[in-house]
Amino acid sequence: MDCNFFFWCFSLCICFRKIIDRCFFESTAVFTSAGLTVFTGLDYMPNSIIFWRSLMQFLGGLGILTFFLLISTRSGGESWHFFSAEGHKYNFSRPVPNIYRTVKILWSIYIIFVIAETIILNLLGLSFFDALTISFATISTGGFSHYDQSIGHFAANGYQYFRMIEYIIIFFMFLGGVNFLLHFRLFTKDYEEIKNNSEFKTLLKLIFYGTIFISVIIIILNTAVDSSVEEIFRKSFFQVTAIITTTGFSTEAINSSFFPVAARQLFLLFMLIGGSVGSTSGGIKIMRLNILRSLFKREVKKIYYPRHAVLPVTVDKQILSKDEIYRLTGLVTFWLILIVIGGIITALFSDLNGLEAYSTMFSALGNIGPSFVSVERMTSLSPLIKFLYIIAMLAGRLEILPLIILFSRRAWKS
Repeated sequence: MDCNFFFWCFSLCICFRKIIDRCFFESTAVFTSAGLTVFTGLDYMPNSIIFWRSLMQFLGGLGILTFFLLISTRSGGESWHFFSAEGHKYNFSRPVPNIYRTVKILWSIYIIFVIAETIILNLLGLSFFDALTISFATISTGGFSHYDQSIGHFAANGYQYFRMIEYIIIFFMFLGGVNFLLHFRLFTKDYEEIKNNSEFKTLLKLIFYGTIFISVIIIILNTAVDSSVEEIFRKSFFQVTAIITTTGFSTEAINSSFFPVAARQLFLLFMLIGGSVGSTSGGIKIMRLNILRSLFKREVKKIYYPRHAVLPVTVDKQILSKDEIYRLTGLVTFWLILIVIGGIITALFSDLNGLEAYSTMFSALGNIGPSFVSVERMTSLSPLIKFLYIIAMLAGRLEILPLIILFSRRAWKS
């Protein structure tokens, strides 16, 4: 079972028939739904390759490890180790006690979203093939497009309903970035839990204020010449949602003159944050940052509260144990250390400047996709840097610590 990932990556390498470092990089990016790519000429690639690429990111979106868990006839030990790599996504308010039934419910919701988006996009004028592959990429928050211009292809080529197409994709990117257990609560009409979920509310606020901020500074600085207010809003809305949900789609390159420097800095912050725990998104996750904020508030309160006052760290009215807080702070610290080390290595062994080096490392570890480096420059990076990003994409997808456990002989014996 621990060879499954490498088998699928190698099989895609054979299918693509490309140079091995580029091929393995692309396979890892697809399978981890990272969105980074070193392939150009997508418009002219055979549909068979495009479909295979899209299918792999669909499987990787909700967690390929849980997919293998479902089809495996084995139980206990080995399966549990695989499940634990994605376990953080399901331990929060499971819909049912049985872990297998929980995963089946989540996969059912996942597939329903893909079918719904495919039908809507097809009705808006996309071919069934385009609608399906884009839906695979949207719900998985992988963001691999059929075209070099990504979603901007439809506006550039005069599709009649390109605006509606972009808004529909924004909506489904948002769904991909929301905890899938909240989707289950929606289907069961448990609106109270959705209403009281702090992570969901924070995600909405980040998208709303991020869109308004970027739209306003674009208008003030006049960086989008000859663009209407609606177009500025739509492109800002699309890119903010795409980055915070770690979907690699774009309607305008984030390193283009359309987005001023302040907008790019905000994009970097959103790359760091990521989407919700329990979603297909990458990044540190909003829930963890909410917990760190609660921890910070507690430390401030300790200054003026009585020495023996009990001040628990809570999230959504649930008290967190010390062990949970230690694990969280350890994970975030390790995450930031990897970004710093990866950024330094990239800057030392490539021609990228500091901002470009860190944006690509953010993108790889956060499984985001867009960065301030063009695909052509990504392709020209050395095999060493590509291998570094492969490790980062795997670490980000598996939440860092499970990757270490996965290759630990001691963990498999216990």
